[in-house]
Amino acid sequence: MILSVQNVVKRYDKYTAVDHVSIDVQRGSVFGLLGPNGAGKTSLIRMITTITGPDEGTIYLDGEKLHDRSPEKIGYMPEERGLYKKMKVGEQLLYLAQLKGLSEAQARKQINHWLTKFEITDWWDKKIEDLSKGMQQKIQFIATIVHQPKLLILDEPFTGLDPINTNLIKDEIRQLNEAGTSIIFSTHRMEQVEEMCDHIVLINHGKNVLYGEVQSIKNEYKQNLFRIQTETPLPEGFASNHTIVEQNSHSVTVRLPDDSHSNRLLQELLQLGVRITRFEEILPTFNEIFIRRVEETAGDQ
Repeated sequence: MILSVQNVVKRYDKYTAVDHVSIDVQRGSVFGLLGPNGAGKTSLIRMITTITGPDEGTIYLDGEKLHDRSPEKIGYMPEERGLYKKMKVGEQLLYLAQLKGLSEAQARKQINHWLTKFEITDWWDKKIEDLSKGMQQKIQFIATIVHQPKLLILDEPFTGLDPINTNLIKDEIRQLNEAGTSIIFSTHRMEQVEEMCDHIVLINHGKNVLYGEVQSIKNEYKQNLFRIQTETPLPEGFASNHTIVEQNSHSVTVRLPDDSHSNRLLQELLQLGVRITRFEEILPTFNEIFIRRVEETAGDQ
């Protein structure tokens, strides 16, 4: 376990931003931290990174209760970028790397590695304000990972990136994860959650309202919908014997009582002489699950 958040509460005056949240992030996993705006995600991240402390509960990082040196094991890339506009790229990366505990020699070695990898070694003397948003994003990413953190927290990491650079950063995130880095990934893009995350927590009104493994959650929220595509038209009377959600001449979506009936449906169609080209279960997207669960907990305050 790289991170264990145990029954954590954070209050600001009379407002409870995080309300008894507990999560465990497995070592080497990609963990999605989800929630609508104002749900408490940023307050939770600030406690994990020791920017603030919890009013109740305990947070453990790498088996130890959080302490003053814990941030050296964490790389945090906030949604609101934190680069100094007037500083040059090289001196800024050196400064930030040394804040994370690297010596100047170690910092230079790591920075040169990443600048070379991204083919941007000529950026060393450029000021941040002279870079495009996408270029600044690359520098922010290097600053986040330069000290080789055990836990990487990425908040909307692809904002401002074109598709090519988005894929570049995605590939680097995957490689870091494959090398053993644990990742907390916060985003509003649910297709990225499905693509990248193993487990998720969904927070709403400061509370944990959905938590678990991505595929298990999709299975939990499925509605036993099956789409069938055929080369031949469906026989007359088929619709009257089944709950049809959508149908055209060579495709039908059926809702079954439970998924165990799918084999019977397939057998029935084959016996009727229907030539099937595709038979698949329709699982809900994470976007649909997110909206449904947030709406269900809209009044839980």
